[in-house]
Amino acid sequence: MRLTQALSRAVQHRPTEPATIFHGRTRTWEEFGTRSRRAAGALQRLGITDGERVAILGGNSDDYAELFFATAWAGGVTVPLNTRWSVVELARSIADCRPSVLVVDDAWVDEIELLCADVADRPVVVTMGERELAGTETYDHLATTGVECPESDRSGDDLAFICYTGGTTSSARGVMLSHSNLISCALMWIGTLDFSDETRFLHTPGFFHMAGAAPLFALTLAAGTHIILPKFEPAATMETIEKEQATYCLFVPTMITMLLNHPDFPHRDLTSVKTVEYGASPMPEALVRRVMRELPSWNLIQGYGCTEATALVTALPTRYHVLDQPESSKLRSAGRAAAGIEVRIVDLDGEEVPRGTVGEIAVRGPAVMLGYWDKPEETAAVLRNGWLHTGDAAFMDDEGFVTIVDRLKDMIVTGGENVYSGEVEQAIYHDLRVAECAVIGIPDGQWGERVHAIVVPRPGATLTAEDVIAHCNALIGSYKCPKSVEISAEPLPLSGAGKIMKQTLRAPFWEGQTRAVH
Repeated sequence: MRLTQALSRAVQHRPTEPATIFHGRTRTWEEFGTRSRRAAGALQRLGITDGERVAILGGNSDDYAELFFATAWAGGVTVPLNTRWSVVELARSIADCRPSVLVVDDAWVDEIELLCADVADRPVVVTMGERELAGTETYDHLATTGVECPESDRSGDDLAFICYTGGTTSSARGVMLSHSNLISCALMWIGTLDFSDETRFLHTPGFFHMAGAAPLFALTLAAGTHIILPKFEPAATMETIEKEQATYCLFVPTMITMLLNHPDFPHRDLTSVKTVEYGASPMPEALVRRVMRELPSWNLIQGYGCTEATALVTALPTRYHVLDQPESSKLRSAGRAAAGIEVRIVDLDGEEVPRGTVGEIAVRGPAVMLGYWDKPEETAAVLRNGWLHTGDAAFMDDEGFVTIVDRLKDMIVTGGENVYSGEVEQAIYHDLRVAECAVIGIPDGQWGERVHAIVVPRPGATLTAEDVIAHCNALIGSYKCPKSVEISAEPLPLSGAGKIMKQTLRAPFWEGQTRAVH
């Protein structure tokens, strides 16, 4: 298996059909393939050899989509970087992955010196967009004037992709995905989520996220059409659906709420959409009812997954998205194992527990990652005896439906993004006025969960909630920063081992809930 086979197949099957639509610009699969191969030759000229990294920082675009395949064609490894991170976090990740080439779009041109400040060997910088930088080449120049190179023979378990996910401390982890991981996941999406060459998929999640990258690879293998937006914005999303007749979308429930509540919603025709996959959090029943009432042409599919499993683990098909029927009993579940994935619920020793018993979700299959980049100990902690231990607590019923009830790892999911409490706490502790702090997830009607901090100031120090939030905004991405802060005069509760008892702190916020996650 190799990622480039998806590109070759699409070019062979549908050369004159649209591959990408971006800001009104359409490129056919033949054009997409030619530009990717030329860019690959140019990347080799810039120093990309087998296993060398190409880091990409920017909003979604047709150029960005080509770069994934150009890098693989050249034998390189793509490292998409999270545009929602702070410059400090991005510089740390760039220093960690040590790219030979760094591609940035217009929004990041002015930050290049800061981004590369901690890199021992400065990468070659390529700009992607309208702005040009003296002494650098543009991606469009690479894609139009580069000399095509032979397809790399890297395949199978060779590294193809590094996707950074939040760390339990201040250090993010680079999830290493192979060619086999990516193609296996693409086949799973086609088989489980009904992609075809007639699918017109609207990309709104960032390509730096597996919810953005995985459908890009899958739909390329299916030879469909990519309709690309730089990022999710309700008005632009609805306008693009209507104009380009998108048939398939992927949203987190928060996005759907924002669409339905937008003043333009009653005036837009969204009936071209036939399938909407949602994930990152369960769909509240009230929202399901509203979608079914106001958007009856939309068929809903829930997807549950994680970056370490190349995005997809379980799926809940459309037929279970019903109300007041026997099938509706499955609506609170995350569905069953996707095609090609094994799922079981295990105890602390890794042994499968009886049906209906809460344990940890463990996953096995060809889409499970190689490990974490340069982090062998963290890799060994989650990959045990051939199984990926996800850190999500759940139970499985007699028909294989998995219902998630809590998280064993200290993680918050807010608006579809993973936030690790330890990382936020590290940022808060950089303020010398802080004596103790704990970061927890609490229920939130819009975002699913909200990042909430409880902070104890040092004796004699004056500290406000606004101080804590402003301090965090300077160090970490805004979506990770606390949205609410409680300043406590009392010490935080400790266990007998001296650890802060977060369950005690979380309990009042989750009282009356049927499960401890949203």
